[in-house]
Amino acid sequence: MNIGFVGLGIMGSPMAANLLKAGHVVTGYDVSAERVEQLAGLGGKGASSVVEAVGGADVVITMLPDSPQVEEVAPLVIEYGKPNLLYIDMSTIKPETSRRVAEQAAAAGVRALDAPVSGGERGAVDGTLSIMVGGAAEDVEAARPILESLGTTMVHVGPAGAGQTVKAANQLVVGGIYGLVAEAIVLLEASGVDPVAGLDVLAGGLAGSRILELKRHTMVKREFAPGFRIDLHHKDMGIAVAAAREAGVSLPLTGQVAQLVAAARAQGHGSLDHSALLKVIERLNA
Repeated sequence: MNIGFVGLGIMGSPMAANLLKAGHVVTGYDVSAERVEQLAGLGGKGASSVVEAVGGADVVITMLPDSPQVEEVAPLVIEYGKPNLLYIDMSTIKPETSRRVAEQAAAAGVRALDAPVSGGERGAVDGTLSIMVGGAAEDVEAARPILESLGTTMVHVGPAGAGQTVKAANQLVVGGIYGLVAEAIVLLEASGVDPVAGLDVLAGGLAGSRILELKRHTMVKREFAPGFRIDLHHKDMGIAVAAAREAGVSLPLTGQVAQLVAAARAQGHGSLDHSALLKVIERLNA
């Protein structure tokens, strides 16, 4: 298929590369000309604007930082896309934004899906992302061959906006686990126990998780090169808290995690990986 891809950042670039490997024709655009050139170097086509990336595409994928960027780009996708275009927004944004985009798209004859992902940069590179999709069932099935090039788990979770609600749930769980792993490291070290050995045991038991599998050694070494930045997780926790308010439910642990992530950002760690929550827990114990 001819795929227009807008947003070639930490996640978008490897995702576009995997679509190329799957045999699709990918035309990419990003505000960074260097990222566009990197895609061209892999065999993709570079575009100088969103409109150029969208024109002639059978499918358009956006992978953007937040709701304002999607609200800026989506009208261009809808206006300049082909009739019956399949538009898959894989950004993590507010559920209400996804619902509004879907309504605008439907009015113009464009099929829109919200399909945020989990798995971080590693998952994007390896093509093992977990993808939660909101939208009409027939459109999800049309998107399945494309999404299966990007992830190993793809689930239709409900109507427009449902994918974003599931992603909010994902992010509150991820943030909570990072916070607890950080506390475990602080406890082990303060007690004179080797944290590497301790976390190795935890990873093999009921406390095991994907986060422990991938991040325990880098956390102990205090290596926080971003796979997913604190700044973005701060945004996502805001979405989770807002979703809880909209649903009329109390999520006290989510609120606490949101404050820890906000503290990490306030302490100047916004550009670090979200595992840098460890720095906040350490500071509380300094």
